Amino acid sequence: MKIIKLFLLIFPLLCFSQEGNIKVLDIDLSNYEYPYPVHFLELNSQRQYLKMTYMDVVPENYNNKNIVLLHGKNFNGAYWETTIKALTKEGFRVIVPDQIGFGKSTKPDNFQYTFQQLAENTKKLLDHLGIQRTAVLGHSMGGMLATRFALMYPETTEKLILENPIGLEDWKLVVPYKPVEWWYESELKQNYEAIKKYQMANYYDGKWNADFQKWAELSAGWTSAPDYDRVAWNSALLYDMIFTQPVLYEFKNIKSPTLLIIGTRDKTALGKPLVSEEVRKTMGNYAELGKATQKAITNSKLVEIPNTGHLPHIESFDQFIKPLIVFLKP
Repeated sequence: MKIIKLFLLIFPLLCFSQEGNIKVLDIDLSNYEYPYPVHFLELNSQRQYLKMTYMDVVPENYNNKNIVLLHGKNFNGAYWETTIKALTKEGFRVIVPDQIGFGKSTKPDNFQYTFQQLAENTKKLLDHLGIQRTAVLGHSMGGMLATRFALMYPETTEKLILENPIGLEDWKLVVPYKPVEWWYESELKQNYEAIKKYQMANYYDGKWNADFQKWAELSAGWTSAPDYDRVAWNSALLYDMIFTQPVLYEFKNIKSPTLLIIGTRDKTALGKPLVSEEVRKTMGNYAELGKATQKAITNSKLVEIPNTGHLPHIESFDQFIKPLIVFLKP
């Protein structure tokens, strides 16, 4: 009996890789397989040719409705796997790009990142696919991008869904500005243990399982690669974009019917380590931010998911997907 109890204590530790066992991933994730076939769109942008990767999943029971899934800052299109499966089962065509600087897409040596540029790239992809109308779902940073897309292309955005979007508050009002070089040095220090510690504390309320592990390993796989410095540099440029380009002041201008899906345990906010404990307590209060954002967006609905953090579609999938499908259907 003692041996069995000891095994039960040790077994969870054996299930999850440690730093030395993380698979090293190249800069384009060519040695990482996505859940659906990957396609590439060539973009001529800012005096260079860039490769934008995307999945385009058309079900046999296609209902002539489309949805674009926009990933967050610490992720790429692969983490939408379960969402894609559920949506295609309902007949939706699902388009999932990796934005420039992410996943299997190009990591430029130099690029001026703006949400407008990323929105334009996404529109070019939709034009390439011949899609004139679509729902747009953005998670985390993808929520900021989805908002900008809806503002720039209201005629294309049939419906807007924001899943725990960041940028519901303006951090530069309370957080001191740090130059791109500071973010770059911070990113160079990333490794599996740091990523797991951050995600466990900020996303999952101290919990950990194989699903969470999968996405932490994907992020960590780059950190041991020879060209990780280019990944880190693009990440630093993106942090500067997020920090300096808030969208919340324009929520009132959104025309598309909007659904907010908010995990109310979420406390995500950019720059928390740079402020006092007193200020930190005021940041990232999604239980309050969700309600305030719903009031700011005309023709919007709020679905709150209790006991859930920053990734409802990973942590509480059933509670995420059910209201999403109801909202998407006519």
